[in-house]
Amino acid sequence: MESVFHEKQEGSLCAQHCLNALLQGAYFTPVDLATLGQQLDDEERARMAEGGAESEDYRAFLQQPSGNMDDSGYFSIQVLSAALKVWGVDLVPYSSRNPIALAAKANPVNQRAFICNFKDHWLTVRKLGNQWFNLNSLLTGPELISNTYLALFLTQLQHEGDLQRALELSRRAIEEDESEELKAAMMLSIQDSGVLREGGRGA
Repeated sequence: MESVFHEKQEGSLCAQHCLNALLQGAYFTPVDLATLGQQLDDEERARMAEGGAESEDYRAFLQQPSGNMDDSGYFSIQVLSAALKVWGVDLVPYSSRNPIALAAKANPVNQRAFICNFKDHWLTVRKLGNQWFNLNSLLTGPELISNTYLALFLTQLQHEGDLQRALELSRRAIEEDESEELKAAMMLSIQDSGVLREGGRGA
C-alpha cells in the first residue's frame, strides 16, 4: 500500500489540512493562508475604492468582516483557489458547464482529486496510485474507498445542500503540464513503505 499523508483536524484549520492532503505534504501553514486571505481582502478593498472612497457602498464594505477568512482559522474557496494557483492547479466548480466539470460528473473515477465543502468543513478526496482515499481531517487516518463508494459519496454531497458550495473539483486542466516540482512532491509522497503516514500537527 502507498504511503498517504494525512493531517488530523486542529481547530478550524480544515482548509490547511485539505490543501496539504491534496498536495500530499505539509506545504501550507495557517500563516500562509492568512497572508493570501489578506491579499484578497486588499484587492477587494482596492476594487471597491474605485467607485469612490467616500461612497456609501465603500464605507459599508469597510464595516463588513473579511469574506476570505475569520479569526477561527476558516478560509474561503477564494483562498484555497489562490493557494493552489501557486502550484499551477485550478479549482473548477463541479456545478459549472466547464468541460472538466462535465467529465468529472460523467466519470468521477477518472479524475485525480476532489475538494469538497460539507457544512463549512473542507475535505479532500484523492486518488493515489489506483486507489481513492477520503482524507477528511476529522477522520483518525486516511480512509480507503472504492470507486463505487466515490460515486455515492459525491452524489450524497450534491444532495446535502448548495452544490456550488458543497463540491469543488480540483485537478489540472492539462495533466501533461504538471510542474516538475509537483511531480517530485507527488513521487516523494508515494512510497512503498507499506504503512499509512500521518503528517502535520496532530490535534
